Amino acid sequence: MNFSSPLKRLMVSLLFGTIAGHVAAQSWPAKPISMVVPWPAGGPSDFVARKIQPDMARALGQPVVIDNVGGAGGAIGVQKNLNAPADGYTITLGSPLELIVAPMTVAAVKYKPEDMKVVAQILKAPLVVIARKDLPANTLDELLALANRAGAKELSVGNGGNGSLFHLAAEKLGQQTGMKLVHVPYKGAAPMLADLMGGQVDMAITVFAGSIPATIADGKIKVLGLATRQPLSKFPSIPALALHPKLQGFEFDSWGSVAVPRGTPDAISNRINKAAYDALQNPETRAAFEATGNMVVNPTSVADLDRLYREEIARYQAIAKSINFEPQ
Repeated sequence: MNFSSPLKRLMVSLLFGTIAGHVAAQSWPAKPISMVVPWPAGGPSDFVARKIQPDMARALGQPVVIDNVGGAGGAIGVQKNLNAPADGYTITLGSPLELIVAPMTVAAVKYKPEDMKVVAQILKAPLVVIARKDLPANTLDELLALANRAGAKELSVGNGGNGSLFHLAAEKLGQQTGMKLVHVPYKGAAPMLADLMGGQVDMAITVFAGSIPATIADGKIKVLGLATRQPLSKFPSIPALALHPKLQGFEFDSWGSVAVPRGTPDAISNRINKAAYDALQNPETRAAFEATGNMVVNPTSVADLDRLYREEIARYQAIAKSINFEPQ
């Protein structure tokens, strides 16, 4: 065969590139995989990662090592993944917080949401507004009355860092209700929850997952409502805040997903996708997620997840614009 023409050389290059990609995917993984969790140990993201870690490792035939990298609303962890080769050996347990919101709202973050791609969505959970147990308000109306009474001091609200999804939700809460809120940033949910239980902050916004439902049930904190339009079937007594006249459209959720740099080969992305959904077939893992208010996501292709991810990017960009949020 004559390979002298540019077109033929291009065709041969593409053919051998495809074959090389398939061979690489078949031999992948040949060493342990690092799963970056962009938050400290003990928080909701860490909870998800440690539940799927053993079964993903079995499905892939290699250890999956969790690497907690907190800071900058989760952006430091994502950047660590982007600094690594796009070969599937470094993956991220990501959510809208660090994948979408941080690069939109934190001026120091240099990556774009589109630099990463979601290859497996594990679960979804709404955000929840919680308060210290001795705050003299048990409902949203009582909270508004407390915040707006004459001489009242501004309420403090903890969030997962300046520019985080939680910060965005707190800004939206203040804008829609007229409450004056003092934002207190934390590097993760665990230290924020500790301060809330200790009475150092009045309120917090976080994901309704992990230890949060049990902490509410134990009376260590109180719940004011979920950022949803409908109550959760397993927790019907918790109000859906978006039903309140002043909070129409107040809907925020977080999804736990496995994400990789966009340049990761499709064949490897598909292997990670299959391993993650294989891990979700463990009944104990599914029960643990569902017991904490999460909805386990059905297997979804990488292509469909990419479409959904781009839709989420557009949605959060619209939310940030609606509250005139400027990168900080």
